[in-house]
Amino acid sequence: MAEKLQIGVMLSARPSADEAMKKVADLGLSACQVHWSAPGTLEAAQELRAAADKHGVYIATLWAMPSGRMVWDFVQGPTTIGLVPPATRSRRTAELIEAAKIAGAIGVESITTHLGFVPEYPGDEDYFGTMHAIKSIANTCADEGIEFWFETGQETPVVLLRLIEDVGTGNLGINLDPANLLMYGKANPVDALDVFGEHVRGVHAKDGEYPTDGVKLGKEKPMGEGRANFPVLVPKLKEKGFTGVLAIEREISGPTQIEDIKRAISILEPLC
Repeated sequence: MAEKLQIGVMLSARPSADEAMKKVADLGLSACQVHWSAPGTLEAAQELRAAADKHGVYIATLWAMPSGRMVWDFVQGPTTIGLVPPATRSRRTAELIEAAKIAGAIGVESITTHLGFVPEYPGDEDYFGTMHAIKSIANTCADEGIEFWFETGQETPVVLLRLIEDVGTGNLGINLDPANLLMYGKANPVDALDVFGEHVRGVHAKDGEYPTDGVKLGKEKPMGEGRANFPVLVPKLKEKGFTGVLAIEREISGPTQIEDIKRAISILEPLC
């Protein structure tokens, strides 16, 4: 009998690592992805490691957010998000390389980030530049014995698949955010698994809707109120060989966030 998938949560280590890991434990969970402002410091990472060990929490990935302005829309997003924009690519590559070293030092098995609006055409100069930035980060990850995961969002599924094939370092994976695929209008997440399902290593269990105008992303929704269709998505993930953590993400704060996370747990538990 196959092992059940593990349910976790996506959260920040702020205001303190101990409070964050206690939050995971208080939800009755034992896994998480941690939002990490890259490159971060080894001291902060060691505090995170100690807090995770104290509360019995497995950190599936450091979700590494590089520095600089990022605008999460369709107009300014292509020139501000991720590794694609040439003006910030070199600095952000260096920051992610340092984040990979920090993850390796504290025994976290991967780093994750948004690549940005990667061009569809593989002959595009920005595609070529982004691919080489990825390879530099992936090579450092390989030296640390960890993986580098791409968060779905701004790219079509076939572009992510092509990048994995073109970079070819053998330690790349996809962090599937089904809501992002919808909110950016890039794919139906269930169908996307037919393109890149075998490469999914992590999941943000988040729900959302397609965009309804040409500027703003679609809306994030509480699980079960969007189009991600987890009752179909989770079994298909398992069919594709996924064995990682379903990290619930709800991008709001306060009591409603906790209520929505608990609701998501109740939806996911029978599917795991």
